[in-house]
Amino acid sequence: MTHANQSATFALPERLRAIHEADYPRFSDAEMARRRGAIAALLKESNLDHLVFCGANRFGSAVQWLTGWPVTTEAVGVFTPGEADAMFVQHVNHAPLAQKIAARAKVAWGGGTSIAAAIDVLEQRRAQSGRVGVIGPMTFEQHATLSGRFGSIANLNRAYTRLRQVKSAEEIDWMRIGAALSDRGMLALRDGLRPGLTERELGDVVERAYVPFGGTTVIHFIGITAMNAPQLGVPPQFAANRKAASGDVVFAEISAAFWEHPGQVLRSFALGAEPSPLYRDLHAVADAAFDAVAAMLKDGALPREVIGAACVIEEAGFTIIDDLLHGYGGGYLPPVLGSESRPSAHVPDEPFRAGMVVVIQPNVVTRDGAAGVQTGEMVLITQSGIERFHNVPRGFARI
Repeated sequence: MTHANQSATFALPERLRAIHEADYPRFSDAEMARRRGAIAALLKESNLDHLVFCGANRFGSAVQWLTGWPVTTEAVGVFTPGEADAMFVQHVNHAPLAQKIAARAKVAWGGGTSIAAAIDVLEQRRAQSGRVGVIGPMTFEQHATLSGRFGSIANLNRAYTRLRQVKSAEEIDWMRIGAALSDRGMLALRDGLRPGLTERELGDVVERAYVPFGGTTVIHFIGITAMNAPQLGVPPQFAANRKAASGDVVFAEISAAFWEHPGQVLRSFALGAEPSPLYRDLHAVADAAFDAVAAMLKDGALPREVIGAACVIEEAGFTIIDDLLHGYGGGYLPPVLGSESRPSAHVPDEPFRAGMVVVIQPNVVTRDGAAGVQTGEMVLITQSGIERFHNVPRGFARI
């Protein structure tokens, strides 16, 4: 298939197509000003003057949120209200592209250590002890170097996470593209699934569906087990080399991203046979739990109410292994909720807010964890309910 033909098969609304087709898409000046204003307000509330933001090994979402640069090996930046960001990257060959993508920032190679380069900028900006904060996964060595020069460093990660929970209209548009790419992965799994393929080969089938369109892999967890003798309740994080066979259940969680803006869709398939009675029951309960949670979600709903809505799982004699619901976009965000039988690590009192993006994902399993299904998807919370991002048909499909 030629690239032109592939492009014709990836249909997006005109508004999203313009973003998707750009060589290096950028958020608007107004959107970036909104983000900088939010960080400036956070610094003021925290009695701070400067922020060091960082990331490493493709982790550290604040770097891209503030500059547009997805983290590669390492990036360390300095944010000061009223100043252009200074950002330092590793390695030297990464600097030219970072300069192009993070065009609003002053970008350079960080030399031997990016944190030392950032400290030089802070000194040039006359930063004072006790007036510097940090967002991102800073290493022990980086923190020791920074605090050795500027004293106590304020950790702003929790406050930043709260900022990322509610998405702007532009962020939501980019996540719509991530959702469309994720849909391609799940549909490719559904359409390419056949006896004899291994979990590894199915992962390849999934990736080939979105990589030609600029999608990157966040996760594709694919589980395979026999419906008449199940030994797997939740899709594994690393692929085994087991071959799919007629009579298996294949269940998956797929998340592809567009420039770090992901979708997430979860489905289960019965291969070469009708679902067994047990698996029909598991999936029926999963569908009921999804519907109950979806009906509860809206601006002002409380996390404990969502957990209560999912009690259909326990009432049917089942439980869950995976989280029932989690926030998404810019990280695996709160709230991260379990169920009555698989408690959450923390159930916040703060209500859901319009503009939050969450994944509803009831992984209904037998009490012994031997058999389970996955279903669910990423949704947008509105004033009155939810809006779907995904178009993959729901239900327990037979392949």
